[in-house]
Amino acid sequence: MDRNTNPAAQKLLRVFMQFNKVEWHQRSIAGCTLSEIRVLFCIRKSTKSDTSEMKVSEISKLLHVTSPTITQLLKGLEANGLVTRHIDPTDRRAVGIALTEKGEMVTQQAADAFSASFEGLVEYLGEEQSYQLAELLSKVFRYFKENAASADHSPWNGDEVA
Repeated sequence: MDRNTNPAAQKLLRVFMQFNKVEWHQRSIAGCTLSEIRVLFCIRKSTKSDTSEMKVSEISKLLHVTSPTITQLLKGLEANGLVTRHIDPTDRRAVGIALTEKGEMVTQQAADAFSASFEGLVEYLGEEQSYQLAELLSKVFRYFKENAASADHSPWNGDEVA
């Protein structure tokens, strides 16, 4: 980062970079990676509200990743007995994905772990600062979302110094 940059901007960048070093979001739960947990949550949420199965393409769209990426994750989840695949009898190219009982348990275990982690953060920060942090992070999200929508104003143009 340029030495002439605002000190507050420099501090924000350092703090955001520290999150990667801590790897707080990289922990595995029940032997599953964060990516696998996201797929399990996606299946669980969609199958509770709509149908009992999802298609690979639906998961791909919801998580904003390619179908081949989802297919690879599903292979591991299926090998571990967390999901099942069912070929659609009317369209043999289509495959329905559903959570197994074990998959439901692991998804609930992950939900409990995430909840406990954030409850611990609230205890650490206190209620007032937790609400302040949530509001600030919402603003941060809106800021980056608005900037991403406008490529002309993108803060990440490839000229950054590591």
